Amino acid sequence: MPKTSKDTVAARPAEIVNACRKLYQKMALKEITLKEISAETSFSRPSIYNYFQTKEEIFLALLEEEYRLWADDLETILRTESHTASSFSEAIAESVGKRILLLKILCMDLYEIEENSRVERLTEFKKQYGRTIDLIDCSLQKFFPGIASDKREEFIYELYPFLYGLYPYVYPTPKQRSAMEKAGMQPRESEIQELTEKLVRNILVALMEGNP
Repeated sequence: MPKTSKDTVAARPAEIVNACRKLYQKMALKEITLKEISAETSFSRPSIYNYFQTKEEIFLALLEEEYRLWADDLETILRTESHTASSFSEAIAESVGKRILLLKILCMDLYEIEENSRVERLTEFKKQYGRTIDLIDCSLQKFFPGIASDKREEFIYELYPFLYGLYPYVYPTPKQRSAMEKAGMQPRESEIQELTEKLVRNILVALMEGNP
């Protein structure tokens, strides 16, 4: 019996994760089943259990991949020779603007995904999540050495909760738009990058002025 290559083994969970990525573009998490995931892959439904115990674990792997991609961009920012508050804000905003799927999952499904995943899977995800925090902290140390460690922590704890609520503000559903209009509210057209850049710049300026 021929041996299976390591690349082939590694590609199997990636195929399953990519199927979820595709389905999530047109369906909500609660609507997606392992049967539908199986139909988008070369795997039978029982075979998926060789890699993931629940559909939420598949989405956790998808979210982990999104954080890895964001971390890669943050590493590129960190390798830059220098940054002003303005250029750093633009760079962070650009990196966040590329992660629309990450923002959507954070807003809509993170709690359910984490609650229905095994601790060991969740731990691996948290490591990738933590990597983004470390990279931002290192960038702040490098580009803005006058900001004390407690203030860098403050920056992070203002940025990350903001990211959790960003997606629905920029992408309201037709029902939400209709309700706002009927309530006499005019939805403001905004973009992920624009809002993130403004927040990052405002926090930085306040911290550098000593007025958090």
